[in-house]
Formats: sequence, C-alpha cells, structure tokens
Amino acid sequence: MTPAVLRPLNFRRRAAAEIRERAAAFRQDIERRRTVRQFSSDPVEREVIEQCLMAAGSAPSGANLQPWHFVVVSDPRLKQAIREAAEREEREFYSSRAPQEWLDALAPLGTDEHKPFLEEAPCLIAIFAQSYGVLPDGRKVKNYYVQESVGIATGILITALHHAGLATLTHTPSPMGFLNAILDRPANERPFLLLVVGYPADNAQVPAITKKRLPEIATFLEP
Repeated sequence: MTPAVLRPLNFRRRAAAEIRERAAAFRQDIERRRTVRQFSSDPVEREVIEQCLMAAGSAPSGANLQPWHFVVVSDPRLKQAIREAAEREEREFYSSRAPQEWLDALAPLGTDEHKPFLEEAPCLIAIFAQSYGVLPDGRKVKNYYVQESVGIATGILITALHHAGLATLTHTPSPMGFLNAILDRPANERPFLLLVVGYPADNAQVPAITKKRLPEIATFLEP
C-alpha cells in the first residue's frame, strides 16, 4: 500500500464570539431557502454555476473517489425532452404507482404531474452517482459510500446556489433512467437528482409550511 502524502491543514480557529455570530448568521440565511416551482427565464451566468459546482466537488467522499458527475443543461431542446420524459413518469406516479398515503403527504405542497419549471428555468443540473470509476486503460474501480457521498455533494451544491442568490428545486421523477439516454451518460452512472436552478418568477409563491423545532431533530447527550 502506498503511504499517504500529508500536508498541513489550512484551518483558522476563530474566537468563540465570532463562531457564534457566523453560526447564527448562516442559520438565518439558509432558513430563507425555499423550494421554488415558478422560475423566471432570466439567464444565470455560467461562472456562477461553475463556482457552485466546484464547491460541491469539494465534498468529502468515500476513499476520496468523488463518485459524482454534474451535467448542466441550458439547451432548450434538451430541457424540453427532459420535461416530456419526466412528465410521462410523473403521470404514471400520480395515477397508479404512488400509494394514497404518499399522495396525501404531497397534497399540502400542491404538486402534480405538470412540471413546466423544467423548461422555464434557465438551467437544469442533472446529478449522477457513479457506482464505479473507469481508469484510462479501461479498468473499473469500485466506488464506496456512493449514495452518502453524492448526497453530501448535492447538499453543498444547493447551499452554494442559495448563498450565491439563486433559487432551486429538487426533482426526482422515478425512474430517472431517461436522463442517461437524453444526456448520453455511461452505464456506470445512475441519476441521483435533477436540480432546477434560476431566479424565482416575480409572482412565485411557496407552500406555507413549517420546519421541525430543534428538540424534534436533535438529541444532546451531555455530561
């Protein structure tokens, strides 16, 4: 086994008061993030998307194998093809595949099989999880903790886009194999999530929902 090459950690330890301020400021900002379903057609600068993708690419991953690939789609023809394929799956979901319990849970959000945002938003980011990597000589390399790694990277991407001033929607039609065909992705990649990115429409509205309180989501085991 090749020994690890180590280097000094670039870490700045901040004063306690600054840490508290930064934690509170971040919470207040991220709490303004909402899933948006009405998007403006205003374009988003490619440089902004690139910066956010590089942030996502800094995520931790199993054995540092980074088992993700992001396909950024702004071509109207591809967006139309994705919408048509997604809506076919969604019609099946809402009409026959989804149990009533699931439909009841979705009802307060006002969702249905119609997904116009897939064409209206300026940018779609298809996120793929790689079950294995392929070396230049064609050999396969197994990836580890793929779902966990890609989930972490996706969370960072959503947060980075919000921090930059953009709105997002996480879309997961099931199954999503049509993304491989439309976007010409290889067999080792499985669609993980379709992220809709852009600016909210001027008349955008969001469901009046609440989030769980801290005692409902966290337990502190202290001395």
